[in-house]
Amino acid sequence: MILVLRHIRMLCALLFCVVAQSVVAAEVMVFAAASTKTALDDVAEAWQAETGNRAVIAYAGSSALARQIEQGAPADVFISANVGWMDALDASGLIVEDTRRDFLGNRLVLVAHGQADPVEIAPGMDLAAMLGDGWLAMALVEAVPAGIYGKAALETLDLWPSVEGRVAQTDNVRTALALVATGEAPLGVVYATDAVAEPHVSVIGIFPEDTHPPIVYPLAAMSERDTPLTVAFLDFLRSDAARMIFEREGFGLLPD
Repeated sequence: MILVLRHIRMLCALLFCVVAQSVVAAEVMVFAAASTKTALDDVAEAWQAETGNRAVIAYAGSSALARQIEQGAPADVFISANVGWMDALDASGLIVEDTRRDFLGNRLVLVAHGQADPVEIAPGMDLAAMLGDGWLAMALVEAVPAGIYGKAALETLDLWPSVEGRVAQTDNVRTALALVATGEAPLGVVYATDAVAEPHVSVIGIFPEDTHPPIVYPLAAMSERDTPLTVAFLDFLRSDAARMIFEREGFGLLPD
């Protein structure tokens, strides 16, 4: 009888360990715009410290991530750098509409390699001359949100025709930033939050907000993936702890 009780206790202990391990190892899969990386990595670390759960985050251009989700990639949460790609997933029935929120705001800036003097971004500025023999680094201007916003701003300022043939396009905004940081491109158009994350560039100008559509990052849970864990992570993204991190990195949290 004693031996049987010992076996039962051992079995219960093993089951407890398995359950505890599964709780600790709980993960939410997040697809997020590349420009959120510095802030979101810190938020995920804070969430794990508080809950024991992990956020596994895949970063890329919003367009690439949206297409992967359309093709069946197992994302629980999508954080896009513009509303257009979230709208596309919504139209395909791939998001849980009740979880969709306009989440973060950002600004568009002109950055230079190293230290450089500030300039006024306005119609008439000679951006082409500022490039010299170099290139203007931008994310893909027809697909990636940062590139779309940047092209819109340059068109509004009537600067696009003078630099259209001098643009080095990259698949996401962080890669465009890297071109400037390494000196491969003298100037780039990126988000203000990207510039905060890179010590080897300087912000030389801020694009007027009325030159491009508002920069809004929507988020949502993906269809049939709004589990309690996913919802808990979405709630944490709007917590005071997360807010401090996002604001430190230059984002603005938008009201619900």
